[in-house]
Amino acid sequence: MKTYQWAVLGCGQIAGEMAQAMLKEGRCFAGVASRSVNRAADFAEQYGVAKVYPNAEALFADETIDIVYIATPNLTHSALIRQALQSGKHVLCEKSITLNIKELNEAAALARKRHLVLAEAMTIYHMPLFKQLKALINKGELGRLRMIQLNFGSRKEYDPASRFYNPALGGGALLDIGVYALSFARWFMTSVPDQIQSQVRMTASGVDDQSGILLKNPQGEMATIALTFQAKQPKRGVAAFEWGYIEVEEYPRADKAWITWTADGVKEKLEAGKTEDALRYEIQDMERAAAGGLNEMALTETSEVMTIMTALRQDWGLVYPGESILPD
Repeated sequence: MKTYQWAVLGCGQIAGEMAQAMLKEGRCFAGVASRSVNRAADFAEQYGVAKVYPNAEALFADETIDIVYIATPNLTHSALIRQALQSGKHVLCEKSITLNIKELNEAAALARKRHLVLAEAMTIYHMPLFKQLKALINKGELGRLRMIQLNFGSRKEYDPASRFYNPALGGGALLDIGVYALSFARWFMTSVPDQIQSQVRMTASGVDDQSGILLKNPQGEMATIALTFQAKQPKRGVAAFEWGYIEVEEYPRADKAWITWTADGVKEKLEAGKTEDALRYEIQDMERAAAGGLNEMALTETSEVMTIMTALRQDWGLVYPGESILPD
């Protein structure tokens, strides 16, 4: 398979983690751009990146770059995705991939038109554990899905200037941590939920910091999700089926799960992949899709999750600065 040339936009923590994953793959990012050229230069020196671009436009103009990894604040994603695709680059973008489903639909249409891969960097979709669990479920050994319960809580001190609470940066718990919980739910549910209810607490800065979400799909499968920036919670997911239930701790990058068979209480441990290689799996799946092989980038599931998040924000009246009116 071709050796793809990657460039990264943004120099935050997750960009550094991806750079380390690239090094584990035996190579480096070929280029980096950031709002601060000095910061980009420091990033390049730390991770062995050959090119430092003065801006995003210079990165997009580089014909040697095949794939752009976007790791900038949420509010910037849509415009950068469009520019990258128009420049003929495949795009892997951090979550949340866009602010709303209208933006994502427009980006997906452009990717299809240009025959390019567009994907969200959602670790759940690429962890070997989740692929193995999906295969087990598809065999029917657990019976039909009945209920999913999900928690994700992280204690974030309130700072209206931080990316967690600043609406100008696309802040709020839903786009930051809720996207993981909703992606877990969608991975296991037979079809996309068509009934959505919620309660939310909004901050003084105008974004959500705590919510409870209820989902139900046409098959009668349900999910309950608890999100908060106000208290630490275990990142725990439980998917309950007719004949057993699956428990996953630290589910965003999980490499193990427990299956309890309800008939006799027998508990099995299932292990696949490694947590520390989570971003390597994203890289590998992205390159396989770019090469025209098996596409496991889950853009359909990403779009369905974004549809749910858009509906929730409509109910909450949460619109970000400069955001186009949310679709009806």
